[in-house]
Amino acid sequence: MEDRVAVLAIIVENEANVETVNELLHEARKYIIGRMGIPYRKKNINVISLAVDAPQTFISELSGKLGQIEGVSVKTAYSNV
Repeated sequence: MEDRVAVLAIIVENEANVETVNELLHEARKYIIGRMGIPYRKKNINVISLAVDAPQTFISELSGKLGQIEGVSVKTAYSNV
């Protein structure tokens, strides 16, 4: 399957699960183009923007695994490239 470029928008509302999110992202490191994490202390959440270049099935699996973590929301946008 052909690789796709995508951006995952991840919001972590449950501080206790930040480590679980980071473990999944560490496992995906070979596909990550760039990552920006912003702790938004006023709302007590973490916002992560993740750019990846990977097979579409991998991106979907990663998004699904992240979304199954309690207090984590994920949305994925794919490029047409």
